[in-house]
This record gives sequence, structure tokens and C-alpha cells, in this order.
Amino acid sequence: MKKKLNIVGELMNNSYARARKAFTARDPRGYQELAKLQTRHGADFLTLNLDGTQRIQVRRHEMLDFLPDVIPAIQEATATPIAFDNPSVEYHKVALQHYDRKKSGPPILNSLAASREHLNEMIELVKHYDTLAVVMASETFVPGGTAQCLNPQDSHRAAKHFVELLRTKAGRRNDQIIIDPGLAPVGADTYGLVNIGLDAMRLIRADPDLKGVHLIVGLSNFAWGTPKGVREDLEKAYLTLGMEVGLDFALANPEKDPAPLPRDHPMVAKLRDALAQGRPGEGETHETSGYRQAEAIMAICSEAQVADA
Repeated sequence: MKKKLNIVGELMNNSYARARKAFTARDPRGYQELAKLQTRHGADFLTLNLDGTQRIQVRRHEMLDFLPDVIPAIQEATATPIAFDNPSVEYHKVALQHYDRKKSGPPILNSLAASREHLNEMIELVKHYDTLAVVMASETFVPGGTAQCLNPQDSHRAAKHFVELLRTKAGRRNDQIIIDPGLAPVGADTYGLVNIGLDAMRLIRADPDLKGVHLIVGLSNFAWGTPKGVREDLEKAYLTLGMEVGLDFALANPEKDPAPLPRDHPMVAKLRDALAQGRPGEGETHETSGYRQAEAIMAICSEAQVADA
């Protein structure tokens, strides 16, 4: 049976012009239109992220003041459940207070991570509001603080740690937990981070204690900075490779019809080869193989630009 890829629509995010316009005007109708648009394009969940970006400054109180207006408006427009995305526990407190699960089913709290200041409070919100939860497996606890996971084993351990926390402290089942191993921009990946994420997913899927968990990536991160003519095919080729190792959720733009390419598609072969070149040989550093991978990705982009010329 063909595996399903669950799409978490990302358009209600100030990185997108339509969302910025709606937020600047504090216009719930703008969010309603974005919600209906993404639902029509097949989104399974709708991310609501009101945070600031390089293009717009947003104060915390501005987000918190708008949530009670925009959440009921979105739920009036569509029954598609919402994924609340913010590092602030206060954001999630307000958002979950104003979310009606009778209309849309369980929401997603995105995300729990080793670096969260109020992690225990976030876990308590997951329990109290009976939510799904996204776990960041790209960060891990270390003595005195936290650190980025720079190998798949650390990501696997981080995932296992959070799954155990959610099972014991929030009463979550594995199928209510969504693990994000992280996805680096492939055009700037000179350390093999894309391969680390894929390998982490393999380890997670092979662990019987983690059976049933979901795996998610932020797809638009992957081809960031690459030419427009190649970006969508690169993203879809990554989905092919990701789904081979168990990926079943993607934070993405539903308008782009995010779906895996056939395994025999030329872009899948090119990406597979480029990532293989990013794996260190005997005696090599990650940096050496990483630059080789970057050159292979640059060649893919150059070929696409020549073909479009």
C-alpha cells in the first residue's frame, strides 16, 4: 500500500507576503482565505505561526492579542486542524485556550526541544489539551546546556528521550508524537547534515521502542537559495528519499503540490548521487566530503539553468 505523506500547510506564516499583509492589518478574513486555500490543495494540518521574520517585527503581546480573534475565524472557515508553531509557552497557552477541538480534532503543538525555556510547562500543555506534539531531534541535552546534534546517533537519542518524556509525563502514545530530525538547506550543507537527518530517520524507524512515531521535516528549508527552476524538483526528490526511510509528514506549501517524484526520475538519481558524495570516505573529514556534495548540488542547479535557458 502506498504510504501517505501528511502535509502541514505553512502559508499562515509571516515569511509569506499574504500572511504578513493579513497580520499587519489584523485581518482574520485574510487568514480564513489562506486556510481555505490550503485545505482545497489537500493540507492535512494548517500551521499558524505569527512570529516575526526578517521582513516584519512582531512583539509577543501582538501575537497573543491576535490569537483569540484569528483562531476562531480559521476554524469557522475550515475544519482542518491547526498546528501551533512557536517557541513561547505563552503563545501555546493562549492558542490552545481558544482552539475548539470539537470542530477540528486534536491540534499540534510545535515544538518541544532541548533549548525550550519552559519545556515542562509545554509538556503539561500537551497533556492538558490532549494534543499531538512535534519534537525537535536536532538538539540534545549536554552538561551545562544544549547542543546541535551532529550525528544520527545523537538525533536518535534525542528522539528517544523526548518520546519517553511524552509517554510518562503527558500520557502520549507513539502515534501522537511527530519527530523532526532537522533539514538543512542542501545548497549550503557542507557538513553532511542532510545525510545525518536521513540516517537519523533510519535509526528511529529501526527502533522498536519508537514504533508508530511520525517523522516530519520543514521541506522549504531544503532547496532554500537554489534557483527557482530547480527548487520544486529538488524538494520533491528529497521527499522520495525521505519517504524511503520513513518520512510521513512535511511542513510545506500545498500550492506547490508537494509529493515525491518517482524513484526512477532523473532528479532523484542526481540528488541521491550528490548526497552519496557527501559521505566521508576513509580518512576524510565531513568538511571535505561536504564540499564535494555542495559542488554536486551546484552542478545540478547549473544544468537546470542551462536547460531552462
